[in-house]
Amino acid sequence: MAEEQRDLISDRASSVLAAGDTQRSMWGRKAALSGLSILVALLIVGQAVTIYFVYQQSGQIEKLTKTSQTLQLEALQRKLPASAKPVNKMKMTMVNTPLAMRVLPLAPAMDVMDTAPASNKIEDQVKHLLQQSYPRKTIPELKDDVMGNLKSLRSSLTDVDWKAFESWMHKWLLFEMARKPNPDEKAEKRKATPALKG
Repeated sequence: MAEEQRDLISDRASSVLAAGDTQRSMWGRKAALSGLSILVALLIVGQAVTIYFVYQQSGQIEKLTKTSQTLQLEALQRKLPASAKPVNKMKMTMVNTPLAMRVLPLAPAMDVMDTAPASNKIEDQVKHLLQQSYPRKTIPELKDDVMGNLKSLRSSLTDVDWKAFESWMHKWLLFEMARKPNPDEKAEKRKATPALKG
C-alpha cells in the first residue's frame, strides 16, 4: 500500500507537472509573441513620427538653405574689388569724369557691351572699357594729323572744357618728359663718369 500511494502521488505530480509545463510554454510563447508585436509596433510608430517631423521641418530647411545662399552671395559681393561695381553704380561716378568726356554725344546703339576690343592696342582696350562703362557715349573718330585733330576737338569743346583738356595735355607732356630722359644728357653723363678699371 505504501508503494501504491507513492505511485499514485508520483503519477499525480507528474501529470500536474506536465500540465504546468504545457501552460508555461504556452504563456512563454504568448509573452514572446506579444513582446515582439509591441516591439514591431514601436518601431513603426517611431518611423511614422520621424517622417512627420522631417516633413514638418522641410519648409524650414528650405528657408535656411535660401538664407544661407543669400548670405554667401552677399559675402562674395563684399569681397569683389571696387572696380567690379555693377553698371548702374558706375553711371553714378560720371560726375567725376574729365570735362572733355562729358561733351561727347550719346551713342544710338546699345550693342557695344557684347563686342570685344578691336585689337590689343592700348587705345582699343581703353575705348572698349569706356564703352562698357558708358554705353551711350561715343568716342569721336579723329583721323587727321595731330594739329587737325586738336583743331577739331577745340571747335567741339566749350572754353572751360578746352582749358581742362589743355591742362591735362600739359601734365601728360611733363610726365612723358620725366619718363624719357634726353639722350644728349645721357651721353654727357657717360663722358663725365670715367669707367672704373678692375
